[in-house]
Amino acid sequence: MDNLTNLLNGFGDVLTPINLLLALLGVTVGTAVGVLPGIGPAMTVALLLPITYGLEPVQAFIMFAGIFYGGMYGGSTTSILLNTPGESSSVVTAIEGNKMARAGRAAQALATAAIGSFVAGTIGTLLLVLVAPQVVKFAISLGAPDYLAIMLLAFAGATSVLGSSRIRGFAALLLGLVIGLVGIDKVTGQQRLTLGIPQLADGIDVVVVAVGIFAVGEALWVAAHLRRNPGTVIPVGRPWMGKSDWRRSWKPWLRGTAYGFPIGALPAGGAEIPTFLSYATEKKLSKHPEEFGHGAIEGVAGPEAANNASAAGTLVPMLALGLPTNATAAVMLAAFTSYGIQPGPLLFQREPKLVWALIASLFIGNLFLLLLNLPLAPAWAKLLQIPRPYLYAGIIFFASMGAYAVNAQPLDLLLLLVLGLLGFAMRRFGLPVLPLIIGVILGPIAERQARMALQLSNGDASGLIGGPIAYVIYAVILLMISAPLLAKLRRKIMTKDVVYTP
Repeated sequence: MDNLTNLLNGFGDVLTPINLLLALLGVTVGTAVGVLPGIGPAMTVALLLPITYGLEPVQAFIMFAGIFYGGMYGGSTTSILLNTPGESSSVVTAIEGNKMARAGRAAQALATAAIGSFVAGTIGTLLLVLVAPQVVKFAISLGAPDYLAIMLLAFAGATSVLGSSRIRGFAALLLGLVIGLVGIDKVTGQQRLTLGIPQLADGIDVVVVAVGIFAVGEALWVAAHLRRNPGTVIPVGRPWMGKSDWRRSWKPWLRGTAYGFPIGALPAGGAEIPTFLSYATEKKLSKHPEEFGHGAIEGVAGPEAANNASAAGTLVPMLALGLPTNATAAVMLAAFTSYGIQPGPLLFQREPKLVWALIASLFIGNLFLLLLNLPLAPAWAKLLQIPRPYLYAGIIFFASMGAYAVNAQPLDLLLLLVLGLLGFAMRRFGLPVLPLIIGVILGPIAERQARMALQLSNGDASGLIGGPIAYVIYAVILLMISAPLLAKLRRKIMTKDVVYTP
């Protein structure tokens, strides 16, 4: 009950003309830059950080919260319209969202993304208010073996659900793991796969990888086929969701929220795992499994809900533990320290006004996000009417600008081209691109958790298995791997039992 009282006080601090204007500005800017390939909310918060020094901390974080949520939706816009995720958490949306757009249902895909983001963001923020202490307590109880098991579950799902075959999915995952190894070993300090290039000592930024594989790779693939298949204007459907779309979307919204918030609240969670798990779940539960891979609306609704619910979840470890779980939370953590505020267990007692105003602004920003993007869904969809040569030339320009802005070094442009050629080759030989991105993002995290588990067990391999939570996750992995084999065996047995008559 005290939390609800504090939340009402937070609304009292936010509901002023200047604060509402800052929230609207944050949502608008966050959505706009999220649309640009390679420029996500983390970079936007970092760029705006110096110009907010003249603002009060409450006002600065109200705007940052708007950018946070706005960037989440902006990333889904490019995923749907251009098959170019604005950030790593939007890569799953591109699978079905872009197929819907190519089938003339871009506006419906954008609408279900916007409404799903609003529903999940609202529920996730409410859960942040109600159950944050319990979620934090559970997250602290997990050890390195549990986190390792979660990572392996994501790897198993990536190779078994996506792509035309498990072997191709596994090959794409291995490519991602290799790219994730580039840089300095965090334990020994030795350089790995850097080829003697000093700029690679810090590794390859995931933004450069995602933009190169998706944006440049897609642009090269389309350019290679323009002569054989001249570009045509893709038709844009009606701007609102029909009854069938609502009926097929509301359950994925809720299931995506159920994935997003608790996993986002884990100190090693983030938005990538819940968006993928949501997609895999919807593919298994859908009454229209034949549409997956060809534009299933459930494949947009569920991951987008998981994405925004995880955004609220990431604030739990950041505020309560001072532990960021994604790049945007890390930049916001830097903003806290720039104001002399230290996030952690005592933050709610020392800075209650700031914390509850920030949480209240998430509700306000989420509403602004819906009001801003639903009317603009047809306008975003009209981007598809741009002739493809001009469209993909613009994508490469903005992709290059976004990749260069990450570290401001020319080497990133060369890496962008190399990764773009890799993305082109993967499309040519039928390798799914998402397992590669998952390997790049989660590979270093899984390695760190595995090493930590081994250190805690003095090198004993049994330390990798962990406790009850890890046992449950490994059982799920075993079931996921063996289920297709058992199904194949069952079909063979049933085929033998069939008696054919002439």
